[in-house]
This record gives sequence, structure tokens and C-alpha cells, in this order.
Amino acid sequence: MELAEHIKTATVERVVLTRPFQAPARGALCLTGHHLLFSGRDGDGDGDRGRQLLLLLRSVDAVEKRVENLLGHTRHGLSAGQSLRTVASSGTITLKCKDLCVLQLDIPGMEECLNIASSVEALSALDRVTQMYPFFYRPSNSSLDGPWGLSTPEKDLVQLAGLQDKWRVSHINSDYSVCPTYPAAVIVPRTVDDQTLVKAAQFRQGGRFPVLCYYHQKNGTVIMRSSQPLPGANRKRCRDDELLLQAVIDGSEVAYIIDTRSGQQAQQARMTGGGFESKTFYNSWKRLHRHLERGKVLQESLIKLVEACSDQSHSVDRWLSKLENSKWLTHIHSALSTAGLVAECVERDGHSVLIHGFEGTDSTLLVTTLAQLILDPDARTLRGFLALLEREWVQAGHPFQLRCAHSAYSHTRLKQESPVFLLMLDCVWQLCRQFPLAMEVGEPLLLRLAQEAYASNYGTFLCNSEQERCAVDIKTRTHCLFQFLLRPDKRDEYINPLYQPTHLAIWPSVQPQSLHLWWGFFLRWTDHAQNMAEAREVMWRIVAERFEDES
Repeated sequence: MELAEHIKTATVERVVLTRPFQAPARGALCLTGHHLLFSGRDGDGDGDRGRQLLLLLRSVDAVEKRVENLLGHTRHGLSAGQSLRTVASSGTITLKCKDLCVLQLDIPGMEECLNIASSVEALSALDRVTQMYPFFYRPSNSSLDGPWGLSTPEKDLVQLAGLQDKWRVSHINSDYSVCPTYPAAVIVPRTVDDQTLVKAAQFRQGGRFPVLCYYHQKNGTVIMRSSQPLPGANRKRCRDDELLLQAVIDGSEVAYIIDTRSGQQAQQARMTGGGFESKTFYNSWKRLHRHLERGKVLQESLIKLVEACSDQSHSVDRWLSKLENSKWLTHIHSALSTAGLVAECVERDGHSVLIHGFEGTDSTLLVTTLAQLILDPDARTLRGFLALLEREWVQAGHPFQLRCAHSAYSHTRLKQESPVFLLMLDCVWQLCRQFPLAMEVGEPLLLRLAQEAYASNYGTFLCNSEQERCAVDIKTRTHCLFQFLLRPDKRDEYINPLYQPTHLAIWPSVQPQSLHLWWGFFLRWTDHAQNMAEAREVMWRIVAERFEDES
């Protein structure tokens, strides 16, 4: 179906728009295949001129409508000489967006209201990737011929001194037949041939065999990631998988497997063909379980938190109780403490680590990302952080299209939805808050990324894997978000003005008093958030003035 076929009513006049931080505005509403446009008009002396709204329809999470005077009837039976009075129909549409902004549209006319609501519902939930706006977005100052992305395994291997002797880039997955969710190239131990990798992939969930994601130059230890092994109830073994992991530690006495499932979950997985590494066959690897919630549990936690933040009628005690019951901060605690454990194994104990859970596309990536931010100073720079996200989320096969189909407001609940990427950004915000000088990443960048993951002009977060992106030519038909964020004219907007580089690891506190609600996101559309935005502008001005004085 063409986009235009979803549009039942294209324009409506005398619409009243109500949105955060601004007085209601009256004007014209226009609906296109990808956007809702509102243009303020002069009316009744209320000064609506110049009030504009351009809303990407993909960012709408839920549409709620209320219609009044449904029949729009005319009164009869009046006495002679009395005039007829027509009662007009009208309606209100509430648009709840994935960035938690709530907009209200008061529309004259029942039919117009229902048509606009129906069209927005359809156009905000397009299934075909090539119909989405990134394939139509053509900014005047950018070209599709420009560079795409920041990181490749080949670049990573060259940049890390000492890595080339023991590690290599394998293109065994160049046609995505070995693992459909891995990129075409991965870094693996040099002593392991491609045939061994193929057999090891057959022993791992979804073919996600162990690959390198971080090399610690101080002591040569590494962080690997994979999916769960598949021993099943019969406790099958795979000598090729054992050989691969043995090559990783290269004679070391001990290494660690961090399983992001509970011990009970890992045991239960054996009944469905999954499981965990046997102590008998992986005798140099010690397994530790650190349970991280995912999927529906994480989604429900987000919904409860947003409900608590949206309802300002509660007392402080009641609000804090609802915040605690959402368990969102508990998930942050679990993620940061697990990442801290991984970093401690690598930095302080000098042991390599393999991380996996079930599929290795969610909580595994959450832990590997946070562990690298703790350990690697380069990952805390703006460019390094974006390159980290590209490696550990985009290239590594986090299914963005499934996980970010809806946010906290949607009435449609899909089994694959989970805000694990948002949880990671929240954890990064906690690091920024605890180490305000060590992170070049600014909160505006985290807010922008949270928004872009759910709805974007760019193709970076489209699809669920590199294979799917190649199938629709993402790199040649859409623009790259990360390249845009690194443009010189955008850089200052997204960095931390207080940043001072350090080569030391940063060790986050996970004590209850150290973890805070990310008000910048969850309370973004309140007066409190607006005041903090003004405070940031003042901070920038102070830093700029000091820089001028020193120079």
C-alpha cells in the first residue's frame, strides 16, 4: 500500500495544539506520509503566529481519541419564529510519543478527527523498512556518497598495538551464512582456522560463536562475547568450541565466563537444547552467574516507571514507592555491578572474560558496552563512544526494529519489545553523573540517541542486523547518524564542557544513594527539566568565558 492511501484527511483548519512549555496554539494541521505538520495562525488576538510543529510520525507510540457530539444533530420542534440551532461535532486526539512527550490536538469535526487518528495510527506503524522516512530524508548539506560508520574490524585490529600477533580478522561470515546476526567480519584468535569457527558456531545459539569485543592493552587480556552453548539435556560437547576458547586464554591458568542468566535459568535452558559450558570440558574457565532481566520484564518496568513519572498527583512518599516498585533502578544496579565485575576481572585480576546469556543480543551487549566504558578512556570520548555503540549494538546484531517498535505508552504489546538500549543509555548517564570530568559524552547526546533509536531521520538504527541492512542497501540509500553527530558544527552541542581526559579506569558506585532517576529523560517534559537545560547553557557560557580569559 502506498503511503498516500493511508491518508484519509490531509488538512484540517482551526485545530488547537497543546504541548509542553507552550500555550495552546490555533492553526492548520497537515498530514503527509511521514510527518504531522502544524502551522500556527493569527486568531482571536491570541498571538499564534509562528508556532510550528513538525512531528515524525514514527515517533508516535500511542494515539488516543475522544469525540463529542457524535451525531452533529439539529434541534427540531421549536415554536414558530424560533431559529434552529446546530450543534457541531468535534474531537480530541492525544499523541503519546516514544520520547515521552504528550501532545493534544483539538479538531473541529468528528469525521476529520477520526480520519486523522486513523491515519496517524497506520503511518506510525509501517512494517516495510523501505517505506520509512530515512529512505526519503535528503538534507541539503549532506550527500549519500559520504562515509558511513566509524568502525570496522580491520581498523580496530590495526589501531590496537600488540593485537595483530595473536588475533586476526575472519571473513567466514561474509555471506552471513554462519551467523545471520553477526557482521561480515569478526576478530578471532589467529591460531583458530575458519573451519573450526564454523563448527563452533553450530554449537552456539543462532551461530553466535565467541568473538573479540575488547583488548586490554595493559595486560593483554580480552573481553569476548557470544550466545549460549547448545549441550542440551544430553550434555553434548563441541571440541571446536573448546579449542576456540582455549586459544583465547593462550595458556593462562584461569578465565571467567559471566553468564547473564541465573543458575536456575541456565539449567532450565538445557531442557530446550541450550545450557552452559561444562566444567569438565572447559576446565580453565570459571563460570559466574549474574542475572540480568530482559524482554517483557524490562518492558513492564519501563511502563511502570513512566506511569509514575506521568502522574504528579501523588505525595512524595507515594511517588517514591511507585519508583521503587518499577524496579528500573534495580536493573541499573544489576547492569553496572555486572559490568564492574567484568572490568575487575580484566583490570585488577588480569583474567580474560567471556560474556553471554541466551541469544547474546541484549544483556550481553549491555555488559560489554559498560565494561569498556569503565576500562577504556577512548570509549569515553565522543567519537570513541559512538564507535563503541556501532560495534557493540549496530554491528553486533541488537535487533533495534524489534526491541524499539514501541515505547512505554503503546497499547500494542509485542513479545520482542525491550528497552535494553535505553537502559544502557541510562547506565551511561549514571557514569556521567558520578564522573563529571571523565566522560566527554554529554547528556544531550544520550537524549538524542534515546530518541533516534525509536524514530529517526537516519538509517543507523534501522533493521535488526547487518544482513538486513545490506539487503535494503542502508549504507547507500540513507544517511548515517553517527557521522552527523560528529560534524564540527554539531560537536559542541553534544559534549560535556567539563571533560578532562584521564587514562585511569572509572569504578562506578552501585550503592542505592549513588543511583538516581534520569530526570533528563523521564522528567524531560516538566518544568524541572527545562530549568536544568537553562543551567547547562549557563555552564557552557562560564566555560567559554574562562577559556577566553586563559587564552
